[in-house]
Amino acid sequence: MSTDSTDSPDSPGTGTGTTGTTEEVATPAGPARITWRRAARPRLVLALGHGAGGGVEARDLRALADALPAHGVSVALVEQPWRVAGRKLAPAPGKLDEGWRAVWPVLEGEGLPVVSGGRSAGARVACRTAAELGARAVLALAFPLHPPGKPERSRAGELLEAGVRTLVVQGGRDPFGRPGEFPEGTEVVEVPGGDHGFAVPKRAVPGQEEALGVITGAVREWLARE
Repeated sequence: MSTDSTDSPDSPGTGTGTTGTTEEVATPAGPARITWRRAARPRLVLALGHGAGGGVEARDLRALADALPAHGVSVALVEQPWRVAGRKLAPAPGKLDEGWRAVWPVLEGEGLPVVSGGRSAGARVACRTAAELGARAVLALAFPLHPPGKPERSRAGELLEAGVRTLVVQGGRDPFGRPGEFPEGTEVVEVPGGDHGFAVPKRAVPGQEEALGVITGAVREWLARE
């Protein structure tokens, strides 16, 4: 089921004055929801999943949904079933992967290459499922390399086993893993001063808008090579 809805002040894509399309997709765990921001002349789809502590309203996901359609990239913001159902706690990783697999045929239904991505837990899902789903590439925003203060509990294996070209965009002060902690050879873009949500200190220079510009600019350039 799909419906057209004009963006509200708090919806993804704020500030563009465009209309988004929302679509519910049946999964074994209940309905997931895709919010589309389609390019006029798309050449690929970027699918973005959210983290365990928030939804598709995250500042980085909103910024990418705003910026990329003008550059030929249709953005699909994917809400996992637990979030659509209004639950506060995310399920186990296997359930998240299951939900992502269920929406993938809809993403492929656009008839374009699909780049799999997400922030935090959503980035982990994208990495774990990329090879089996045939993703063109993976975009990992705020990848949680390890729990805060526990670098010995590394999740680098998930990142390295994605099996496709992968870009990590990481805040310079992210407690879940700073840019310099990633394995050698990882393509990492640092967001100066950014935390796990890419928030920068209020009086930081560059400021919040510039930090978001780093994200959108880096992702735009990276996708241009696809």
